[in-house]
Amino acid sequence: MTCDPVRFGVVGLGRAFMLMLPGFRADPRVKLVAAAAPREQSRNAFEAEFGGRTYADIKGLCADPEIEAIYVATPHQFHCAHVIAAAKAGKHVLVDKPLSVSMEDGTAMVSAAREAGIHLIVGPSHSFDGPVAQARALIDSGALGRVRMIQALNYTDFLYRPRRPEELRTKEGGGVLFSQGVHQIDIVRLLAGGLASSVTAMTGAWDPARPTEGAYSALLDFQGSAFASLTYSGYAHFDSDEWMGWIGELGHPKSPEAYGGARKALQAVDTADAEAALKSTRTYGAGEAPPAASHHEHFGPIIVLCERGDLRLTPTGLHVYDNFEKSFRPAPVLRFPRAEVFDAVVNAVRGNRAPAQTGAWGLATLEVCFAILEAARTGTSVALNHQIAAADGAPHPIAEER
Repeated sequence: MTCDPVRFGVVGLGRAFMLMLPGFRADPRVKLVAAAAPREQSRNAFEAEFGGRTYADIKGLCADPEIEAIYVATPHQFHCAHVIAAAKAGKHVLVDKPLSVSMEDGTAMVSAAREAGIHLIVGPSHSFDGPVAQARALIDSGALGRVRMIQALNYTDFLYRPRRPEELRTKEGGGVLFSQGVHQIDIVRLLAGGLASSVTAMTGAWDPARPTEGAYSALLDFQGSAFASLTYSGYAHFDSDEWMGWIGELGHPKSPEAYGGARKALQAVDTADAEAALKSTRTYGAGEAPPAASHHEHFGPIIVLCERGDLRLTPTGLHVYDNFEKSFRPAPVLRFPRAEVFDAVVNAVRGNRAPAQTGAWGLATLEVCFAILEAARTGTSVALNHQIAAADGAPHPIAEER
């Protein structure tokens, strides 16, 4: 597709933006023209690098006639207000995961996008990763038959990396479910077809100094009799990247000698303000963006069992085990970090083709997060009512009527 670059504004120049920055720098199909952020240091850095306009809040972005799409990269608790403001201004939206911190807010966001006739895409998420798309394509081909079972797990030190206070409060979108579980749930839903029907789960909140859920195990039932087991720990001492060839989540080689680095850094701070300040060193204008990755991103070991074979996803490609032989299928060539997310935005804005990861999809994933919490609290299975099937490339119904 050849087209004029999609003109982007971004609200929030923190860590989420930093992780998307290599893609914004590399992709000629998008152009950053404006940004909104409360910190003057970040705004000055943006103007120096991109020559664009900056604002103190999202109102300026919404009123800017040059902007076609807004990337909402603010903390979770601001997503609802920022997405609705952008939608009312007629801007397409890419909102970082999770969609929101409540089902009510998420529903309002999806409704606002529908009423405005704009595309709402939830990402980046690891469901966009190249090997995940590769696995989904093989599943959709029918070569291995139907999906029977999926196992996904990830062991990290997530809870002991620098956090702002609200990131340790569940009601404000803190804890591993809303920051990390959404990735795992998104991947599993995409590979299993999207239509989860119920959840049973256990969660762990084991550190009073970090008073939020830091671990979970969940069993998802899907329509058509498939099921999936999901396990995540942010308390881990074992690092499951060891099972991924020491390729880290963001696609960079990882040294085993760096073991314990996050906990060591956290020992050096003694107040919540000091911890938040430590995290701020990784924001735009204060720190450097990660270098270009050498491998696809991933979210830990994932195995898909199908009727006539199994799949194992890795940062370098797909291991396929059928009835009589095993093979390896290299992942698509890595063009630049998170290229698949930019593909989705460009296809939506220029081609009016929605990806699987729409606002409604993000709402369905968010429902699973809350269901895991509820199932763990009550010790019962929780039924799901907002699930949608995985289907990308669909025309936008409202946009076509405009």
